[in-house]
Amino acid sequence: MPKANQERESLLSELTRAAVPGWAIRVVQLNSVVATSLGVTDTDVQCLHVLGQYGPATPGTLAARVNLTTGSASRMIDRLVAADCVRRIPDPADRRRVLIEPTQAGLDRVTAAYSGLIARTRDDLADFTEDEIRVLLRFLASAEHSTATEIQRLRA
Repeated sequence: MPKANQERESLLSELTRAAVPGWAIRVVQLNSVVATSLGVTDTDVQCLHVLGQYGPATPGTLAARVNLTTGSASRMIDRLVAADCVRRIPDPADRRRVLIEPTQAGLDRVTAAYSGLIARTRDDLADFTEDEIRVLLRFLASAEHSTATEIQRLRA
């Protein structure tokens, strides 16, 4: 194998066998600490992220997005309502349905919980060029897509 290919393979190995898995473990640990500080579970924090990213959703949609049964999602929503992180609102498109939306207090608490990491990440990226940041964004989008595809494959 040519030296350039060996170097590439070594870098890919380091990235896929150490760097990304190590980072993923730390993110799971951070989410657990955040969940504890909010008085909810790790999955509840995932729900808040989903609502923050996609906006209000039906309980069934939330259940699918965080990999819960509808019964478990109902208990999750109850916990988040009790913690003043979400509220139930009528669906404007169908008044018979309910949507779950984050409360401002819930969004503020989550934002505050992650503010230290956001600040550190911005500091970490301070010396990166715009092109390097674009490469990171491209990688993260691809990695998220690949992860979603793998989840679907493993569920099948």
